[in-house]
Amino acid sequence: MNVPLSHELAQIPENKKGIERVEAISLIVSNNSTYRIECKAKLESFLQAMTTYDASDMDFGGLGADNKIWLRIHGKKSPFPELGEISHSEATAIICSILSEKNIERLVRDQSADFSYKMNAAGASTRFRSNTYMDMDFLAVNFRKINPVLFPMDSFGFPPPIIRRVDFDFEQKGLILITGVTGSGKSTTLDAIINLNNENNQGHITIIGNPIEYFHRSNQCIVRHREVGKDTTSFKQGTVESLRQDPDIIVIGEMRDSDTIMTALEITDSGHKVFSTLHTGSATESVHRIIAECPVEEQERVRYRLADVLSVVICQKLVPTTDGKRILAKEILNVTPNISAAIINNNVSEIYQMINEGKEYGMVTMEQDLMRLFINKIITRKVAIGYANNKKRIIDLLKYYQNKVG
Repeated sequence: MNVPLSHELAQIPENKKGIERVEAISLIVSNNSTYRIECKAKLESFLQAMTTYDASDMDFGGLGADNKIWLRIHGKKSPFPELGEISHSEATAIICSILSEKNIERLVRDQSADFSYKMNAAGASTRFRSNTYMDMDFLAVNFRKINPVLFPMDSFGFPPPIIRRVDFDFEQKGLILITGVTGSGKSTTLDAIINLNNENNQGHITIIGNPIEYFHRSNQCIVRHREVGKDTTSFKQGTVESLRQDPDIIVIGEMRDSDTIMTALEITDSGHKVFSTLHTGSATESVHRIIAECPVEEQERVRYRLADVLSVVICQKLVPTTDGKRILAKEILNVTPNISAAIINNNVSEIYQMINEGKEYGMVTMEQDLMRLFINKIITRKVAIGYANNKKRIIDLLKYYQNKVG
């Protein structure tokens, strides 16, 4: 007769805490296929609930979750008591049941691990990007649902000059950045751009991700997917290795550190088209961030190189709409000779005004785009002000509009 998992977990001494307790639970689950199946079924019932409630994220485990399952729906995260309670040990067992040996090793070493998970249900598969980490000595996890459907480029409202610059057929080199905070839809936009090139151009696309999210099937392009920790050791290493693999387009999932930033600039300078993401809130902040991440003695050289290779920066936010959903608001920088000169001369503060006046080049400030949404009654005045980068500017625009319409 099989011993219930709950009984096994109860036998772990209370003085085993933190990573030591995680290791003990992981050993119990990994040595019993019945436990693994039980844990996987429990997890997939939670993931199925995500789909039912149209949630983008799910969290459980750790002290902060308070033994509840939390879902983010249309930008708002809250507990869902109807999904039941889950103990710290049960949460740990569920998480460990789907981690590979390498991910368990990484979790023990770093107290955190990124991984991906695929659920097959009702004849369809859904992928999730996941991170597990320690929260006050207890194991926690976040699952983010990867949209299984690619959005067409025309659904983003990007102006023709920008669509041309992200298309390899129009421009064969340059650095294109998609920026924004976590959960702002950067991956969705990036996948749409990859798909545009995969459908319309013949070439080789290399995608380096941590983890790989959407899987692009080779179409007109051969598409390679390289996951950090599985197929390569780091973003930097994967990027350097890609130069020996005859790529046309290199996608770096995220520029997290100065080494990756410097490598991205170097390979773009060598004549490749590179796409990547940054956690920044505006186009000018993105330029500042890239330069500031590099050593002081390198910053002048980095400014010149960035001015030479940067093509487009798309900064985006998902803002709440009047009907309780969310919509994309964006700031777009299209690098012109004047903007390149501003970067070289360290006059980054001038770039905002150039974006503000650059409509013919497909540019728009976040404030201008929020005004468009407000005028079209898609968002409220409060949301427009709340999500603006430049509060004074959005208030001035709102006053001008209100005076104009009476």
